[in-house]
Amino acid sequence: MKNITLICAMGMSTSMLMKKMQEAAKVKQLDVNIAAMAESSFDPGKMQTDILLLGPQISFRLDEIKRKYEPMGIKVVSVNMADYGMMRGDKVLEDALALLN
Repeated sequence: MKNITLICAMGMSTSMLMKKMQEAAKVKQLDVNIAAMAESSFDPGKMQTDILLLGPQISFRLDEIKRKYEPMGIKVVSVNMADYGMMRGDKVLEDALALLN
């Protein structure tokens, strides 16, 4: 099972994208766990995460967040802004899984 976590400033818009990703995963019968939350709530000690997806609102912090979490074995990337804005959960899921393989 792959564990994907989305984070943004408040966790609201990533929650909408998470639902779209979960729907896409269900249709494709993929074994993934997808969670979304505010960046301030993310605690890798409490939840397993293979890839951390940053919403565009906090993408300016990509380097800082990478330095913090990649040494723990968590891949960190920003979600494509167009895919995020269009809520293309299937595309974001596909991109995340491709980065994990």
